[in-house]
Amino acid sequence: MTEPIAPMEALLAAELPDGQGWQYEPKWDGFRCIAVRDGGEVALWSKSGKPLARYFPEVARMFGRCRARRFVIDGELLIAGEEAVSFDALQLRLHPAASRIAKLSAETPALFMAFDCLALGAKTLAAEPLASRRAALEAMIGKEREERLLLSPTTASRDEALGWLKRSGGALDGVIAKRLEDPYRPGERAMVKVKMKRTADCVVGGFRFGKNSREVASLLLGLYDEDGLLHHVGFTAAFAAADRKTWTAELGPLAGGAGFTGNAPGGPSRWATERSSEWQPLDPRLVVEVEYDQVTSGRFRHGTRLLRRRPDKDPRQCRCDQLAPPLTPAQLRQLVGRR
Repeated sequence: MTEPIAPMEALLAAELPDGQGWQYEPKWDGFRCIAVRDGGEVALWSKSGKPLARYFPEVARMFGRCRARRFVIDGELLIAGEEAVSFDALQLRLHPAASRIAKLSAETPALFMAFDCLALGAKTLAAEPLASRRAALEAMIGKEREERLLLSPTTASRDEALGWLKRSGGALDGVIAKRLEDPYRPGERAMVKVKMKRTADCVVGGFRFGKNSREVASLLLGLYDEDGLLHHVGFTAAFAAADRKTWTAELGPLAGGAGFTGNAPGGPSRWATERSSEWQPLDPRLVVEVEYDQVTSGRFRHGTRLLRRRPDKDPRQCRCDQLAPPLTPAQLRQLVGRR
């Protein structure tokens, strides 16, 4: 079996490129994966070059059933649950117990969203232009009868791509732009990616001190649900040293309040540490606007960027329904042309 192949990567840009010769594709928020089959052997390689077949055995078996007996395909692993395409479900697969993986693969089988072809049959395609590689990929997948092997949609229309960008959220993470004349460049940032900038008004329900410090290092953010409970949804920590003193002085009078009345920080997690469970509750009166990228299970997946205070905003107006909704299985089928 071949060694891991470094996937071609993308450079973040503020706007989609315009003009002739561009192909636009949805940017999927799953696990990047290069699938390799050589006769009776199948390998699934992660973006970092680690094997994934152990964690997604149903995908490896699917590729083993394909009519094509030799190929190298670049794509994304996704899991579509009953209500939404879930990144959390992908993370649950990274488990040491084979019995647990087998159970999950039967209950929530993953699908493979293919978007590039590096080799097919006896022909190596990486040096070919994207237009040729795409034609080979379409020809291959068109002959297969696997429901969980999907062809990622493309368009030459920038307007249509902008429509995808506006719909981004959940499993749809933005838009990728590629030159039709370009070869596949492993390990290089030879594509362009654009993500939708999203903002949310959040209540500051608590804070954490810095390590070995009594100055505020991060604000803990919350949103109210329809029952009036304040849930912890993430944090922001992009402070200059001078700002920490200001925040410490400003939050002092609010300390000791009710804090989060729903889901609170420091819950059970494989990444939790003793320090991560230590936080100071606040009277939930302060509202801030933050910029975020992805939402997973109703929480910001990464740290957010603080934009400004919102003294004009009533904390009770900061509700969970302002976050980008997840992509549903029906919406996924519509995007890829499946009914």
